Amino acid sequence: MHIHEKLKVMRHYKGWSQEEMAEKLGYSLNGYAKIERGETDVKVDQLSRIVEALGTDLQHFLSLNDNNVFNLVESCNHHNNNSHGNIFLTETQCAHELEKAHLLLQERDKEIENLKQQISQLKQINALLEKHNAGG
Repeated sequence: MHIHEKLKVMRHYKGWSQEEMAEKLGYSLNGYAKIERGETDVKVDQLSRIVEALGTDLQHFLSLNDNNVFNLVESCNHHNNNSHGNIFLTETQCAHELEKAHLLLQERDKEIENLKQQISQLKQINALLEKHNAGG
């Protein structure tokens, strides 16, 4: 997912229109819309300001992949059903949902590391068994 696509999804997650987002940032509507369409290259300092307005930090925003972003939005939809499919969350709710997602990712990473260690140990045991069976 490209940065401009993440920005659009996260803005929808907040329940804001492009006009509201542009206003929060002091941009023209056309200027902000071009960013979301990928027509304007965004400098790091601009991107940092935009994602801060969205309630997260640049590092976390950049680490989000397609699944993280859409799982976050899908999770939010279950809590905030409405007839138009729009998502309305407070900034605090968004921050809470992002933190929960971040913690889940940390736990998943720990589990992956543990499984890698187990695989390594099993390979060592297998090598020892093969050596023993070969008469070594």
